[in-house]
Amino acid sequence: MTDSTALDPEDRKIVTLARAARARNGVPEGAAVRDDNGRTYVAGTVALPSLRLSALRTAVAMAVASGAKSLEAAAVVGESLSLADGDLAAVRDLGGVGTPVFLAGVDGEVRSVVTAG
Repeated sequence: MTDSTALDPEDRKIVTLARAARARNGVPEGAAVRDDNGRTYVAGTVALPSLRLSALRTAVAMAVASGAKSLEAAAVVGESLSLADGDLAAVRDLGGVGTPVFLAGVDGEVRSVVTAG
């Protein structure tokens, strides 16, 4: 896509937080979401024998559990070049159609922006 420094500062922040979660936890993906009040929720991939959640679904679940009513944006950092349909559905369920999801590589560079739609 473009240089991550071209992002809005709040969007750059969630990419940075997602990258930090991935590195800190040693997981395949890190994710962060920002709710309509500007609060952020950060998560990594959950891979337990009885529970498997992508980082993005985990971040959305944390937002919902904390009382968020909507999302402004989301970011995922990892190796994947795309998102699972279920990840986009979770963002759409809380944020609505058109909520942007920044997909970045492990270096934090945004590769693409997809919308929940």
